[in-house]
Amino acid sequence: MRILPVVVAIALCALAMPSFAAGFRFVDVPADAKGPALTGALWYPCAEPPGTVQLGPYALSVSKDCPLSGEKHPLIVVSHGRGGTFLGHHDTVEALADAGFIVAAINHPGDTASDKSRATELSVYVSRPADIKRLVDHMLGASPAAPFIDPSRIGFFGFSRGGYTGLAVIGANADWANATGYCGDSPARGCQQIRGKEFPGPIPHDSRIKAAVVADPLAVFFTAEALAPITAPVQLWASELGGDGVFLRDVAPLDTNLSAPHEYHVVRNAGHFAFFLCPPALAQAYPDLCTDPNGFDRAAFHKEFNAAAVKFLQFNLNGRK
Repeated sequence: MRILPVVVAIALCALAMPSFAAGFRFVDVPADAKGPALTGALWYPCAEPPGTVQLGPYALSVSKDCPLSGEKHPLIVVSHGRGGTFLGHHDTVEALADAGFIVAAINHPGDTASDKSRATELSVYVSRPADIKRLVDHMLGASPAAPFIDPSRIGFFGFSRGGYTGLAVIGANADWANATGYCGDSPARGCQQIRGKEFPGPIPHDSRIKAAVVADPLAVFFTAEALAPITAPVQLWASELGGDGVFLRDVAPLDTNLSAPHEYHVVRNAGHFAFFLCPPALAQAYPDLCTDPNGFDRAAFHKEFNAAAVKFLQFNLNGRK
């Protein structure tokens, strides 16, 4: 186990990487027989200087609708946490785009800030990886970005339920019955389904995804056997203090049970929501999501976290140079 303080050396490594501005445009994946319409955004390398795009409480440092150009780039697909949005990790995806990645993030229908209609249903744990697989299909097919993507270099980033989504889409098969103890006598709909053995259908996997960064994943569904099919390298992050139903005691066994190559980082004195930054309006509206323990500097941590994620994905998607 590795307990991370702020690591200046990692940040310095990031400064040595090629730097671009982040281009930005919206993404729409049409509904089809495999699922509903998906909405989100694309961040990508851009030669134009960034401006500020205000979307709700988020101020994005990007160049909107900058032309796509240049060589083929690796693609990173992004999955938000329960009730989140495609904008929630914009600083991380901007860092990835600045480093030369094309990054696509979507809202998960039924489990996003504007639509929580299925957030308590077990079915969302199948539809989420299906959403990501459909996003990859779109990015390599109908998307205007397709000619600029190297299909052999696809990675993933996800937080909380998005971390679950990443482990699932790269091969893990949830053991629903294993969560009985976690649920206890909870009246939550998903727990009622687990106790009633109303398990959802098989989880779709996508072997095109070659590396994954997962932050504080919901891990209670994953036994060693469930994780065994994963072969892609994983960078696993855990908050020491946890929260929102995700705790270190549940994430830590992934370090032991993952047989695939992986890194494991435990962030000292951090709560679950430390993995996204809160703009002022969000901090005022949701102080429980945006307030950290004394001594924890979320902004400083994000510089370290983003640099480490960039470094890991570059190493594993760029020929391990």
